[in-house]
Amino acid sequence: MFPRRSIVVFACLVVLSALGLTLHRIDQGKPGYLGDLVNSKLGNKAQDKQKSKEAVKQEAVETSSEPCSRNIEWLANLDLKYPMHYAQRDIVVRPTPGIRRTSLTNISQILFPQTRALLADQNPVLELRDCPSPLVLEIPDTPTMPVDASRMHFGIATTMKRLDESAPYIARWLRDTGAKLFIVVIKPEKGQPPTSKEMAVRQAKMRKHGMDVTLLPPLNEKELYTETYFSLAKIMYTHRTEEASWFVLMDDDTFFPSMRALLAMLDKYDPAREYWIGAVSESWWTVARYGMMAFGGAGIFLSRALAAVIDEVYDVCTTEMHPAAGGDERVMRCVYGHTETKLTNEPDLHQMDISGDLSGVYESGRLPLSLHHWKGNAGYPVDLMSLVMHICGECFLQRWQFGDDTVLSNGYSIAVYPKGELANGLDFSKAEETWNSRTVDESVNPGTAHSMSPARPGLELDKQKIQYRLLESAFVNGALRQSYLHKGKEGTNEADTLLVLYWRREDGNVTDNST
Repeated sequence: MFPRRSIVVFACLVVLSALGLTLHRIDQGKPGYLGDLVNSKLGNKAQDKQKSKEAVKQEAVETSSEPCSRNIEWLANLDLKYPMHYAQRDIVVRPTPGIRRTSLTNISQILFPQTRALLADQNPVLELRDCPSPLVLEIPDTPTMPVDASRMHFGIATTMKRLDESAPYIARWLRDTGAKLFIVVIKPEKGQPPTSKEMAVRQAKMRKHGMDVTLLPPLNEKELYTETYFSLAKIMYTHRTEEASWFVLMDDDTFFPSMRALLAMLDKYDPAREYWIGAVSESWWTVARYGMMAFGGAGIFLSRALAAVIDEVYDVCTTEMHPAAGGDERVMRCVYGHTETKLTNEPDLHQMDISGDLSGVYESGRLPLSLHHWKGNAGYPVDLMSLVMHICGECFLQRWQFGDDTVLSNGYSIAVYPKGELANGLDFSKAEETWNSRTVDESVNPGTAHSMSPARPGLELDKQKIQYRLLESAFVNGALRQSYLHKGKEGTNEADTLLVLYWRREDGNVTDNST
């Protein structure tokens, strides 16, 4: 008599064969199935090589001979196509003094030793024959206490509807930091401006959730949005606290992944001197059109000294301003017209003016100080992507290479390079140019050289690189779950593949949103 497990496996194979489901092997250069039913691997074992000092030390991660159970009932909440392939791995992070974040950390172990097929009527408790031990990754020993950002004042001009949409994301970086946010609520294109009561209710709700916000009407209800945006500088300075050192104008879809990293950047500068800090657009075409200015989506940072000057000349600047000038352009014209201050460019602040596939930005291994243009149909849910920072501090978008063909860009993607691209010396110090560049006539800048260099040519998806993009992320019993999905090619029998990571801290601490 055959063991029950063998009968189940055989039955799965029969069903999949009847459906015409293609079970590809990674070592054949195609995404797909890697486990109990087909003996292939995601992340082949690397050749013996001496690990550099930057490589993360590992605990024993050989596959256990003991069977285990995995609860997959939560998959019912996702819009998935069955049959599909599934793999799961636990990762334990170990805060270690002296360890620093690197662009790419090499790990000799494979990430997913095995996967299996899932059917639509799959038992919610998945029985596995062999369960790998958790991978143990060493990370920088980032402090877990709340960061004090009380010296920061932020300003946004937006409608009540857009504020409702943005509030959960604002909470991700603002909550319990001590920073103040001034929100000027403007009239929507259609309809009436909010009442003072409506604004008070929204303000109370956001404060209840740990955000020190103040909702205000425009200084002049007849002013244009661009005028209201510029007025944020005056409003923030007028309502400043004694400890306020930096005043930040931003868009309602600006996202700061790490308040701690943001403060570390500002600590390089003396707020008693006139500083205008920001980032030019990543697109040289946009810079050529609008000039060397701090673009608002990346965040415009005014030191206390410069904010005082702008407050003093605010009326003059407003009178002199061209009616068609944008909000960030108005700041530029005022600074250039009435001070000797020049832009201090911080390239890790991102306006995100480039179009197309932005994977090369998110897979570059660089920790952004700000992100923009990520909401709606853009497909970059940075609130979910950055959740892992609760577990491992500033590990958001940090890269780990597992074996000789798999790279995790934490919170964004898992990429498999099936044709030996890694072994052939793919240069990960350069960002993969997946985005579209807009050229400028007679310019030697091909489009993004000033902002995204060094870069290398993009790879062909599903041939040179197989990409599993983050689908969802959520906290489950003290762990952070990340699900990465690769969709089977349309018009074929290729199945979807879902790769799931569960992140935990070895010390049991979970960092707050301000890390």
